[in-house]
Amino acid sequence: MAITKSAKKAHRASLKKHVFNVRRKRALTETTKTVKKLIVTDTKAATQALSAAYQAIDKAAKRGVIKKNTASRKKSRLALAIKRAEAVK
Repeated sequence: MAITKSAKKAHRASLKKHVFNVRRKRALTETTKTVKKLIVTDTKAATQALSAAYQAIDKAAKRGVIKKNTASRKKSRLALAIKRAEAVK
């Protein structure tokens, strides 16, 4: 447990930041899941949902929830999955 006044304040701040980070990460996973589900059924809807996924990924990278290269990898893999699904159909 935090003893000093500054440590207590830092702990409070970290709890507040945790809420934002969890929210950002949840948005990231939900949008990527919806894109992956749409790839199987409807590729045109998946391409439209891809922009929302890109936005969530970029915001997570900007806030430091995920690293920059991880964000880039996620975006490229989603785009590649859509491209492959369109080629099959």
